[in-house]
Amino acid sequence: MKLSAPTRPIFLLSLILAVLGILPLLGVVLPVVGAYATFFLIGAYVLLALAVMLKGL
Repeated sequence: MKLSAPTRPIFLLSLILAVLGILPLLGVVLPVVGAYATFFLIGAYVLLALAVMLKGL
């Protein structure tokens, strides 16, 4: 399997998801995100992993 770099929008989206997932763990109160912080982190990782494995994503 040949890996490729993710596109800039996908990378930025995964970065935003990761930051939203980390903030509640650091004590920042985000009412909507707080309960789903773990899912935001998992989603960011899966999105980035798919972007690296699938060419053009």
